[in-house]
Amino acid sequence: MTETGKINILIKEGEGLTVEYKERYTPRIDRDIVAFANSKGGLLLLGVDDTGKVIGEKLTNKMKAEINAIARNCDPSIHLKNIRQVEKIVVIEVAEGDEKPYSSSSGYFRRLDAVTQKMTQREVRAIFRETEDISFEDIARKDLGLKDISLKKVKSFLREANLTYKISKANLAPFLASLSIYAKGKINNAGALMFASRVDKFVPHAESIFASFKGSERINIYDRKDVRDDLLIQFNEAVAFLKKHLNVRSEIREFNRFDIYEIPLNALREAVVNAIVHRDYSIKGTSIYVRVFDDRVEIENPGGLVEGMAKRDFGKSSVRRNPIIADLFHRMDKVERMGTGINRMRTLMIEAGLKEPVFEMDSFFSAIFYRDPRYSLKAGETEDTIQKGSQKRGVERGVERGVERVSANEAIIYALIENNPYISKNEMISQGNITKKTVEYNLEKLKKRGLLKRIGPDKGGHWEIVKG
Repeated sequence: MTETGKINILIKEGEGLTVEYKERYTPRIDRDIVAFANSKGGLLLLGVDDTGKVIGEKLTNKMKAEINAIARNCDPSIHLKNIRQVEKIVVIEVAEGDEKPYSSSSGYFRRLDAVTQKMTQREVRAIFRETEDISFEDIARKDLGLKDISLKKVKSFLREANLTYKISKANLAPFLASLSIYAKGKINNAGALMFASRVDKFVPHAESIFASFKGSERINIYDRKDVRDDLLIQFNEAVAFLKKHLNVRSEIREFNRFDIYEIPLNALREAVVNAIVHRDYSIKGTSIYVRVFDDRVEIENPGGLVEGMAKRDFGKSSVRRNPIIADLFHRMDKVERMGTGINRMRTLMIEAGLKEPVFEMDSFFSAIFYRDPRYSLKAGETEDTIQKGSQKRGVERGVERGVERVSANEAIIYALIENNPYISKNEMISQGNITKKTVEYNLEKLKKRGLLKRIGPDKGGHWEIVKG
C-alpha cells in the first residue's frame, strides 16, 4: 500500500491513541511530541482539521529544522523517526521513547484516548514507575498471525466506530498497524482479545461470567452465562444480561415510548467498560464478573488500582492499565474521555434518586450499584412473601410490557418467559408458584392468542414473545 493510502486510512479512522491532527504548524506541537514519546509513539498530521478535512500544510526546510530543534530540546532529547511531506500533509513520526518520562518546556504530557493531556507529578510516578516492564496487552504473540484474525469481528468494530473503511485481507495488516496491535509481522495480545477468531485459544482466561442470584447472597443461582469471546462481544453480552434481569418501567412522552431501567443503563455500561479496560489480563484463573442480586448489582474485574495511584486520587485522574484497549473502546464511543467515568456513574445514580455506587479496590476492583428499595429483600421477609411479591411484580411487569386483558396467571408466565426464553415448565411451576396444570393451560391460551410461540422441540428449544 502506498504512503498516501496509509495516511488516508488514518484520516478515515479519526484521531486516537497514536494519531493527532493539527491544522497548522505551531511550536506548541512539543506537547504532542512528548505525549507520543511517553505513550505508544504516534503520527502527528499537520494540515488536517479536527473533523478530518485536509486543509494542507507545506513542509519547508525552516519548518523541519524547527521541529527537530523542538524535539532535541525536550528532556530527555527526543529523536524523531521521520518528518516528511505526503501529498498536502506534513507527517511527523514519533517513536515510543525508551527513556520515559519525557517533558517539554510546558511540562509532562501523555496520550489518553485521542487527547494530549498534561500530567501531574503523581501521575508521572504512577505510569512510569517501572518503565522497563511491557504491559500484557502489548506483548507480541508468536502463535497468532493474520490468518487467525476474524474479518467479521474487524467489520463489527468498524460499524461500532462508525467508520466506512472497507476492510479486506489485502489491507488488514496496515489497518491493524494503525490501531497499534500489529507490528513487525506480529499481533499483540490486544489484537488477540479484540479480533482473534478464537480468543479462548490465545488468551483462555479472558472470559466474563454473569450470574443472577435469588436473594442477596451468593447462594442460589437461577441464571448464569459464561462468555469466552472478544471484548466487544463480552461488553454486549454483559449489557444484555443486565437488561434481562433488571426491572423496567415504560413512560410515554408525546408519541414515543421509553423503557426506563431501575438502575440507569448508562451507569452500568460505564462500569462494564471500566472493567474491560482496566482488567489485569495477565492474572490467570480470574474473570470479569457481573452479579445481579435482589438488592444490588456488582461488576468486578481482576486488578485493583494501577500501581502507584493512591486511593485519594481515585475519580480525579485516570491512568489506563490497557491504553490500546481503552483507545479501541473510545473509538467505538463506549468510554468517556479524560477519566470522567467514575463521576458520571455517581451523577447518573443520584439523578435517578438512588444511592451513589460503592467502589471497592484491592486485588480486584468492584463497582456496586444498589437497586430501588422497592425491589430489595427486606428484613423479616419469608420465602413465601418473597414468592408472592415476585408474582405481583410479574403481573405488573407483564401488563406494563403490553400484555393487556390477561389473567394474573397468564401475566406471570409471560413475565417469566420474557425474563428467560429458555425457561422450562418445571421452572415456571417453581418460580411462579403455580401448578403444572395452570402452566400448561395458560401456555396454550397465550399461544392461541398469538402472544407466544414455541421455537424448536421441548428439549433444546425456546419461547418467543410475539411483539404487538
